Order: sequence, then structure tokens, then C-alpha cells
Amino acid sequence: MADFVQKTANKTAVRDLAVPIADISAFDTLVESVIDDNPFGCVGYTGSDGVAVPAVVRNREHYTAKVDFIDGEGKRIGTVSLQSPSIAAYEANASETMNNIALAAAMGGEAVRNSPAETYYAQLRCHDPSGDDYCVTFTKKTVRLSSREDETIRDKVETWADTVGTLE
Repeated sequence: MADFVQKTANKTAVRDLAVPIADISAFDTLVESVIDDNPFGCVGYTGSDGVAVPAVVRNREHYTAKVDFIDGEGKRIGTVSLQSPSIAAYEANASETMNNIALAAAMGGEAVRNSPAETYYAQLRCHDPSGDDYCVTFTKKTVRLSSREDETIRDKVETWADTVGTLE
């Protein structure tokens, strides 16, 4: 199995995935499972403003759809890249671009989704029982653990990742 390899002095470790996460559905399922199942044993707390903060929260996210325009000879003549703040916006923007007749005419070709070139990014903020806050960031090709102080946090995340087939 792949291991998390220490990358910097500020306690960041990255696991490069042997195979990119297949699609947005698999990606979202993975991220939601961490939020719902809390496999790292994180705990909620009350912020300095008195508001309750869940144990694991989406800190930031963005998703980039890619649409290529192909001419009659099969040559790519243009590309549209659509970065969106949520999966719903990602899907809507890609669909709108794929079905935009005026845009296809202006580009001079047929719209074709380029799924392999698309990117996904979701950063989760977690609160360890020790009081340490850290982030677990997912992309199609990596899982990054950052901003932690305690080595046992890396051990927990790595142990969990070893049980998830798509994170090998």
C-alpha cells in the first residue's frame, strides 16, 4: 500500500494515488463518508464566537469541468474550463456549456466533455480530541494531510486511507 510521505517541516504529508479517483460521484462519496463517518475520531467544539463547530467540516472546495470543441476532422480547436464552487454548480455549468449551440458555433466545432482533464478539490477541516486542528485535502490524484502537530493524527489518517481501495 502507498504510505503518506512527510513533505515539509510544517507537518504536511501527501499520498499520491496510483489511480486517479474515477469520477465526481466517487469523489463526493469519499468526501461525504469522511464527514458522515468521522473515521479520524474528531470532536466538535464551540468556537470563540460561541457557535458550535462540527468535528469535520468542508473548509473549501472547487471543481473544474473541461469541455473541448472538436472540428469535423476530429481535431481539438478550442477548450472551455469552468471552475465552480460546488458539485451542483460544476454539473450545471458543464451541462450548460455542452448544450450551448451559440458557443459551439462560435468555436466552430462540437462540444465534447474532457473528463480525464477535469479536477476536483475538497479540503476538510478536522478538530482532534487533543485540540489540534488539521486539514485533509482530497483531489483526483492526491490526499494531503496538513497543519497538524501530533504524529498520531497522521497515523489515524493513514490507517483509514489504507482501508479505502480508491486511495491506494
